[in-house]
Amino acid sequence: MAKRKDGGVGAHLPLPASVMHVLVALADGEKHGYAIMRDVAELSNGAVRMGSGTLYGSIKRMLEQGLIEEADERPDQALDDQRRRYYRLTALGGTLGAAEQARLAALVDAARLRRLGLRGAW
Repeated sequence: MAKRKDGGVGAHLPLPASVMHVLVALADGEKHGYAIMRDVAELSNGAVRMGSGTLYGSIKRMLEQGLIEEADERPDQALDDQRRRYYRLTALGGTLGAAEQARLAALVDAARLRRLGLRGAW
């Protein structure tokens, strides 16, 4: 995950899109893998559909990097499949997600200021 050698949160940015999608999906609470896939599709209005290979590869790396963790608690056992694993953000995942959100917002602001796409340069 380390990209720059200057340390700090900025050393980990930009985050891969798949990682940011998972962080956003988990921002409102614990979810299992299929729920994360559905949430990503819903939040992107169907523009992003994570396949299971992409999702679980991202989850594996994010667990190793300490961005997310497996949740110990489970919902009502009568309503849940025991095979499901639930994931939640760690403090590091929340911090990096917020930093990436700020980075992307600054980029969008710069695009608006420069009227990207509005000058007829196409």
